Amino acid sequence: MPVYADVILPLAIQDTYTYSVPDGMAVEAGSRVLVPLGRKEVVGIVCRKTTDLPEGIDKSKIRPLTSVLDAQLVVTEEQLRLWQWMSGYYLCPIGDVLAAALPKKVLDRQYSFEHSVRRTSRLSRPPINLHPPFPLTPQQDRAASEIRQAWQDKRVVLLHGVTSSGKTEVYIHLIEEQLQQGRQVLYLVPEIALTTQLTDRLERVFGERLLVYHSRVSDGKRAEAYRQVLNHSAGQVVVGARSAVFLPFRNLGLVIVDEEHELSYKQQDPAPRYHARSVAVMLASQMNAHVLLGTATPAIETQRNAETGKYGISRMTERFAGLQMPRITLIDLNRQYHRKEMYGHLSDPLVDRIREELGKGKQVILFQNRRGYAPYMQCTQCGSVPKCPDCDVALTVHRNLRGSYMQCHYCGYESALLSACPECGGEMRVHGLGTERLEDEVEKLFPEARVARMDLDSTRKKDAYQEIIRSFSQHEVDILIGTQMVTKGLHFDDVSLVAVLQADSLFNQPSFCSYERAFQMLEQVAGRAGRKGQQGEVIIQTFDTGHPVLEYLCRHDTDGFYHWQIQEREQFHFPPFVHLITLTLKHRDEQRVADAAKSLRQRLTAAFGNRCSAVMQPSVTRIQNLHIRQIQLRIERTAPVSKGKQMIRQILQEVSMTLPCKGVTVQPDIDPL
Repeated sequence: MPVYADVILPLAIQDTYTYSVPDGMAVEAGSRVLVPLGRKEVVGIVCRKTTDLPEGIDKSKIRPLTSVLDAQLVVTEEQLRLWQWMSGYYLCPIGDVLAAALPKKVLDRQYSFEHSVRRTSRLSRPPINLHPPFPLTPQQDRAASEIRQAWQDKRVVLLHGVTSSGKTEVYIHLIEEQLQQGRQVLYLVPEIALTTQLTDRLERVFGERLLVYHSRVSDGKRAEAYRQVLNHSAGQVVVGARSAVFLPFRNLGLVIVDEEHELSYKQQDPAPRYHARSVAVMLASQMNAHVLLGTATPAIETQRNAETGKYGISRMTERFAGLQMPRITLIDLNRQYHRKEMYGHLSDPLVDRIREELGKGKQVILFQNRRGYAPYMQCTQCGSVPKCPDCDVALTVHRNLRGSYMQCHYCGYESALLSACPECGGEMRVHGLGTERLEDEVEKLFPEARVARMDLDSTRKKDAYQEIIRSFSQHEVDILIGTQMVTKGLHFDDVSLVAVLQADSLFNQPSFCSYERAFQMLEQVAGRAGRKGQQGEVIIQTFDTGHPVLEYLCRHDTDGFYHWQIQEREQFHFPPFVHLITLTLKHRDEQRVADAAKSLRQRLTAAFGNRCSAVMQPSVTRIQNLHIRQIQLRIERTAPVSKGKQMIRQILQEVSMTLPCKGVTVQPDIDPL
């Protein structure tokens, strides 16, 4: 009887390809195989072996598998189930999931799982000394006990602990318990920068049982890490960013999602546009593992699940060693500018406090969530602003070691800095504040201080994250300037003062969760101050000192903030009370994409009624010469959302080859942020 294999290929296609299995070829679901595709051969993964042909397939056109590349299965049954779930939940081709899940080297026909060239390679530095975990404090011990107890009834538990409460030590003890049972542990962090300090800390306890997996690790090392996880089912701790959820765990006991509120867990582009927290919960469910979500500022959805009893919860309300929460001081920029009490973009009181803390030998963090030198240039006569020729955005001004230039932060287009307006010949001036400009101002104000900057531009080189964090930790830097990278879980003993330069920009983002993001970001950056010894201080410069977000922040009132926001979300029908789905349409011709959006909306409205929004233009309407329109669906939680997604997929398939939608790209985004 003929045998066939359904194969997933790393292509943006929804369906699998069916091949015949030659006599004597040993192939199973999870095998890595070489298959013919047109005139070339590509590597794919077998997802099913069968004797039945799918309906509608011509037997005479089926081609045989070329070869099986490994003696062992390289993808587990659990991985295949997770990929299928992701394809259905996130409305993306399963080929896209495969391409995201496997290191590129694994998809190379020359790579061998049996004869790895890095047989003794370790993905973290050799430990100097191994130490047992520190004893838990009474608060930490109580939290660990509450988590264990909650796990008896709930798979997922939220550890809501204020900044510097000692959550990591609780994680370490719970990890050790899993390792003693021979289980694997996945420890997710939102940013690669966090792995530097965390890896050093975990390595002292777990030694060679620790693996690191993220995008800054070379692809060869990622492939080797994949192989090690596949071949070792016991006694492993994997620390990684969101892509680590795709590793081939065989005996997973615990998934820790640290800083679970972070936006970095959401993959934006390319597909699959998944949220690592949601995927981690599904992965744990499939493998009968526990999940621990840790944060000082829970996501609204997560806290809602804890409040309604879907998740367990444990709270740590005090900082480690009795430290006080940092005091928060608001500086009214309206008053400061009116009195001309500003040094560039720093107010007089802030400058005085920085000098005072530097005089004590302390360190300072300045938070400005905008990289570059300035957001834009503008003509002083006609008001013209230089824009990217391929995107509808102003060019950001940069002045750094590379020189002076303008750059688009969406497509990377660069242009020389303008001295005169190309429209009228008027003088061009920079407007606004970026981290590079702030760095210049700080160096002029404090010439004796050692200043460093941590943003996307300063950390492009390999190991740049580690070097900046190391130098600041060892007091080789006095003032650290950074974007949101500096807000996330970093620990520095001597930081006594944190300042936020332009808080108002955080409140005015075009998103239903802009207040949530602002509160979380400000509370997290505040948590970097006063982590050892004296109480820290946070100075926030703002034009709106009475903003509700700042009122909750000054009290460190995360629960009050949650109740305020959850009422607004319910009133205006936003998550977590509805499922949100955004369909983004793109095409080079603006009229084509507008017509396609109108046509698609008509089909969606016929199927979903008033759950479908009007056609919307995003804040940036053109990127890389592609014009953009969006349609949003809000599906109530009581409705069968899986049925709704099937309807969406069917509608998209039906309209994709009909005018005016032909040639227009439609990108579904489930649970957008």
